[in-house]
Amino acid sequence: MNRETPPSWVPASGHALRHAGIHFDAVRIEGILGEQAAYEILQFTDFQAGPIVREGTGARNMYFLLPPQTAAAHRWPAGVRALSRNAGGAAFVGVPAMDGDTWPLGWQSLPTDEVPFVDGELLLEMVERAVRAVR
Repeated sequence: MNRETPPSWVPASGHALRHAGIHFDAVRIEGILGEQAAYEILQFTDFQAGPIVREGTGARNMYFLLPPQTAAAHRWPAGVRALSRNAGGAAFVGVPAMDGDTWPLGWQSLPTDEVPFVDGELLLEMVERAVRAVR
């Protein structure tokens, strides 16, 4: 993975809150459905899915980071929430540094120069697949 040029919105250390809809949109998926969706998209992309942030506490959400102003363009299934400036309010997403102590956040998949964001159409397809798998 290319860690030489992290995006400007990735903090140098620890973690930081970033406003969804500016540098990226996010799709938040809770618990086992989020884990299954991450598994599906990572397998499908040969582990080149784009940025996916995981929470290590609470609901154990997964945040799939999409290009800005794109998440609300899709009809997400129940339990999946688009976080964007067009989603009707301010939403903030915790973003970990590329390495070091970032607990309780971590990268399930890093952003790279080649894949700076998760593809929204592909994510929707993989979420639908994950919904069927966890039923």
